[in-house]
Amino acid sequence: MNTLNQKLHLPTPEQALPGREQSLAVDSTHFVTGESIKPPFQPNSSWFLLGMGCFWGAERLFWQTPGVISTAVGYSAGFTPNPTYEEVCSGLTGHNEVVLVVYEPASICFEDLLALFWQSHDPTQGMRQGNDRGTQYRSGLYLSTAEQMDQALNSKQSYQRALSAVGFGGITTEILRAGQFYYAETYHQQYLAKNPSGYCGIGGTGVVCPGA
Repeated sequence: MNTLNQKLHLPTPEQALPGREQSLAVDSTHFVTGESIKPPFQPNSSWFLLGMGCFWGAERLFWQTPGVISTAVGYSAGFTPNPTYEEVCSGLTGHNEVVLVVYEPASICFEDLLALFWQSHDPTQGMRQGNDRGTQYRSGLYLSTAEQMDQALNSKQSYQRALSAVGFGGITTEILRAGQFYYAETYHQQYLAKNPSGYCGIGGTGVVCPGA
């Protein structure tokens, strides 16, 4: 299997890189909001993880959303403990590039956050998003509660009907209960605020999520 094809297939736990016991040293202050990107978060807040391609643009999209308290980028849904960015990009950790979204349910409902997620990328592309190809660019939702899981599955069905009506294929989004979240290196956190002209791969299908 060549390198590109390898990066389009998830490794088995036996194939995954060993990683390390020590977590990466990461600045805990959000560069834009000044909030903490690490728990404990504000009382009565909720959180979830999402993957929708390169995490730089996805994080900016959500930190700019009213009702979102804090965001951070990192790695999840794989096997390698405390991976580095280079290890994740190798395709040998199983991790996805994800965004931690901490929000205030009293200010924004989870259904609105789901609509923003669906409409801001193409969830039918499998192990890529646009020209970004690899398992770390897969579409994914990783939920912290059973209620979030039910809402996510229902919204997927609704959005699939809307996509199918205009000729898109099946949604490939991975929807799981959230596992271990590993914070990415500090230079990745709020990257597009630190580098305003940096790369942003965010782009949706143009199909509106029902109820949005």
